[in-house]
Amino acid sequence: MDLTYSRTNVFETADAEKLSKILAYAEGYKDFLNHGKTERETVEETVAMVEKEGYKPFDFSTKLQAGDKVYYNNRGKGLFLLRVGSKNLAENGIRIMVAHVDSPRLDLKQVPLYEESDIAYLKTHYYGGIKKYQWLTIPLSLHGVVVLKNGEKVKICIGEEENEPVFYISDLLPHLSQDLVKEPVATAFKAENLNVIVGSMALAGEEKKNVKKKVLAFLHEKYGMEEEDFLSSEIEVVPAYKARDVGFDRSFVASYGHDDRVCAYPEITASLHTETEQTVLTILADKEEIGSEGNSGMQCFLIQDILDKLCADLGVSSALVRSKSMCLSADVTSAFDPNFSEAFERNNVSYAGSGVAMTKFTGARGKSGSNDASAEYVGYLRKIFAEENVVWQTGELGRVDLGGGGTVAMFLANRNIDTVDVGVPVLSMHAPYELISKADLYEAYKAFSAFIK
Repeated sequence: MDLTYSRTNVFETADAEKLSKILAYAEGYKDFLNHGKTERETVEETVAMVEKEGYKPFDFSTKLQAGDKVYYNNRGKGLFLLRVGSKNLAENGIRIMVAHVDSPRLDLKQVPLYEESDIAYLKTHYYGGIKKYQWLTIPLSLHGVVVLKNGEKVKICIGEEENEPVFYISDLLPHLSQDLVKEPVATAFKAENLNVIVGSMALAGEEKKNVKKKVLAFLHEKYGMEEEDFLSSEIEVVPAYKARDVGFDRSFVASYGHDDRVCAYPEITASLHTETEQTVLTILADKEEIGSEGNSGMQCFLIQDILDKLCADLGVSSALVRSKSMCLSADVTSAFDPNFSEAFERNNVSYAGSGVAMTKFTGARGKSGSNDASAEYVGYLRKIFAEENVVWQTGELGRVDLGGGGTVAMFLANRNIDTVDVGVPVLSMHAPYELISKADLYEAYKAFSAFIK
């Protein structure tokens, strides 16, 4: 009898039928990525998906009852999907899955447009943890909304179609970089230099060159904008890349925004397509990359309001239901990268292709800012994953004193809900083009499905 533990490589054990399911599932995910590059677009796309499955809009005047399938759209940036099951909430609680749909990016400043040396630029303020140099010399697109002075809200999306222009941040040529390359990476690339090139033509008929006016003329013609309208806009600069298969065997997917849409998509599809008598709450949250603050992040009291409303309508104690509930904080973790092996501890890191990853605790160094799930809850999940043949692994986010990171797990656990992080390992996390294994994506779907059964 072998008493040792070892990880399982999904592709080594998958038969032809399972391999076909893995590859087919990834096609839907790639389409999801390409149509939802921002939190607003992801929410909009998900609403369209769930309405096809019979979900109806919910507000707090609606009385909830068993059998209801409703969604609450939180300001276009977050989404709550609720299926009210037939099982007794006081005995079984709620099965909660939460992923975030914001990703590291560049946001336009409120007064972004300026002209320098006959080139028009947009100034940016980076959002979330990025390596600034990775955003230079790649094709960029603009996504977001502008509220015009008359109150009309206009959507912006330019740079994604083949016939559309893209945008660009320049870099210093190597011939002149002798001093720059001697500086530490953390200080060599300045945030105030992440200025996006958007034009160089002067407006015809002007007495002197004026490229900025030409850009404003375009924005006014296409979107009805004036420069002042930038003050009431949310415009994000993201990579203009499509999701693509990677490798001769097409076993990986490269894309912008795997963190955390690679968990959001299997969470959504599991909630839509898994038969269950449990009450299931599926959450797409905003602002995780900057601490989950604000009224669209998981620190907002909205989740408590929804739980209280559900429990009041069904005549049960909210405190009791929360004590019986369970949550999967569906967020990514780091995958082992042999090119940077010194950053990881090999026995306690997740590997691409070895299934969905459970991260018992996150945080930094001495587990600061971590949820740290209980042994009992991890044991419960082990059992149901085994029953449903889910291939899974565990892992930490790098060596102990190297760094670390946080998720939304603590904000659910703070409400007396058993919570643990379960998600997909990612290579090049927070880069403009991240990498995941299709096998891990599919096992995440199986894990979330097993959880809500």
